[in-house]
Amino acid sequence: MEKKQLLLRALPSVDELLREEAILKLLSQSPRKLIVDAIRAVLDKKRKEILEGKSQEVQKVNILKAVISEVRHKGKNHLCRVINATGVVVHTNLGRSLLAKDAIAHLVEVAQYYNNLEYDLEKGRRGTRYSHVEELLCELTGAEAAMVVNNNAGAVFLVLNTLAYGKKVIISRGQLVEIGGSFRIPDVMARSGAILKEVGTTNRTHLYDYEDAIDEETAMLMKAHTSNYKIIGFVKEVSLKDLVSLGRKYNLIVYEDLGSGNFIDFTRYGLEKEPTVQEVIGSGLDVVSFSGDKLLGGPQAGIILGKREYVEKIKKNPINRALRIDKFTLAGLESTLKLYRDEELALREIPTLRFIFTPLDLLRRRAQRLCRGLKKQFTPEELIITIKTDVSKVGGGALPGLALPTYVVSIRPKRMSVVELERRVRFAEPPLIGRIEEEMLYLDVRTIQDEEVKLIPEIIKKVLRGDEKGN
Repeated sequence: MEKKQLLLRALPSVDELLREEAILKLLSQSPRKLIVDAIRAVLDKKRKEILEGKSQEVQKVNILKAVISEVRHKGKNHLCRVINATGVVVHTNLGRSLLAKDAIAHLVEVAQYYNNLEYDLEKGRRGTRYSHVEELLCELTGAEAAMVVNNNAGAVFLVLNTLAYGKKVIISRGQLVEIGGSFRIPDVMARSGAILKEVGTTNRTHLYDYEDAIDEETAMLMKAHTSNYKIIGFVKEVSLKDLVSLGRKYNLIVYEDLGSGNFIDFTRYGLEKEPTVQEVIGSGLDVVSFSGDKLLGGPQAGIILGKREYVEKIKKNPINRALRIDKFTLAGLESTLKLYRDEELALREIPTLRFIFTPLDLLRRRAQRLCRGLKKQFTPEELIITIKTDVSKVGGGALPGLALPTYVVSIRPKRMSVVELERRVRFAEPPLIGRIEEEMLYLDVRTIQDEEVKLIPEIIKKVLRGDEKGN
């Protein structure tokens, strides 16, 4: 107990540390409150370690280092850039789609200056924010009208609340999907005020199942595209065309939640079929909604398209204000959509599409460059480095059955576990996110950008030599 008291008395005070040269330098760079809070946090931690018998000495130099580290940690942005080496192109946990350069430039301009968000420049009076993208969306898809809310979950809710409140919505049991974060179609329908009427079975639903369920309380026939999973084998699903015909027969609204909206016919490029928004609109349905930040490659948004009479009703729903998008979403979305006027330009400039359609030969060369960069930094006694073939995923609840051939650079440290290496690179600046397989850290080059190929060897060099947090 006496030794603990001696150690506690040896702890420097807050004022004493504030007079140290290293802290005075910090004061010229960071807010005083941030530094004082960091000092107190470090001293409290040290005091607790002493009382618990976990610390047997007090060295001011180590306390100063801890304070500096704490200040740097607290001063960093919590939302930060990461390097995606997982091979999942539309990675929900890593921000989904990257924006095209044109979209980023538009965002910066709108952020830096005042803009005509809700001002009609031609008429010189208040306008509508939908005008910035509505005409463009209609041009690209053939829809009569369009609007945009903050995400597709909001779009689903708003469509149902506007067009089917207190009424029945018939949907196949096999389409009652759950997506990330335990978001479930039945729960959204219940919250919207619509009454769920499920028909068919998990794997087979027939047109007569829908027709038999129609009564005077029915307002809508709904289809949810199962974009995040596939059922194969003994399967039957009613086509959108047949559902539209049934809706017309009974004067019912037909709505599809398309999930991951797509403007490109993937089959033209040798990939599996994914329905395009243009095809869905061409079927004659009344309303469709989809995400802006998945296959479309834009910012987070819920895009609603369809017949003018229904879209205008949705716009007038008071709940729409709670779901409306801001100037940043509009800027990013408008610039992204404009690229789709030229499909080749879209495939080249929109990162999501570029990553999906990257030729295998280019991926191989990128893997070779990364491998060479790593081998320049490390000997085989430090790191085992190999190139392997593997598969990437589109991600984002889209094309679940599509395996994209790719190359990965696998690394295995000789002086620590691969779990520890993975932990350390997550604490790097910028964090490097890969995946562990076969006791190796896999770095999939499909989602690694060219400028990051040179950065990764430097990151791994720092963490293996104990320069990063947690070592």
